[in-house]
Amino acid sequence: MSEFNMEELQVKLRKSESLLKEELATVRAGRANAALVDKVMVEYYGTPTPLKALSNISVPEPRTLMITPFDPKSIPEIEKAINIANIGINPVNDGKVIRLQIPQVTEERRKELTKTVKRMGEDTKVAVRNLRRDANDKVKKMEKSGDYAEDEAKRILDDIQKEIDNSVKEIDEIVASKEKEIMEV
Repeated sequence: MSEFNMEELQVKLRKSESLLKEELATVRAGRANAALVDKVMVEYYGTPTPLKALSNISVPEPRTLMITPFDPKSIPEIEKAINIANIGINPVNDGKVIRLQIPQVTEERRKELTKTVKRMGEDTKVAVRNLRRDANDKVKKMEKSGDYAEDEAKRILDDIQKEIDNSVKEIDEIVASKEKEIMEV
């Protein structure tokens, strides 16, 4: 052990934030969003393939998701995959494209979704706090072994706390933004 790596901590914090954004993108807020079908895997010629690799996904209207397969013969498999993915929307096809009509979200469902979003945010904050604990433990061990003087270790611990505070603030902003999107009618 020679020196604490602050950049490594920063990279892990940014990764936690981006994972939260990805997770929140799959939460349906009554508005069409291509991320809604990001995790859909289609059985294409016997191989599970991401939907976005087989088609063009667009949002022609605020509450319509349009999936245009590159190979029109794959439409039945795509419909089946969407149904299996259990996103709560029935696909409608006209032989060339598949449309997903996003239903209006009820007030009760919006409140459930905001609770889910808050829980996801809290889970991410727990992960961030675990990163802080690990980083603090590492610095304290290095101080005990004589790699750092007491004041140097204290300065590093303060820097770690500042990074954690910034990350928690960013997580709160991400969650607040998604809650606002969900509550919009």
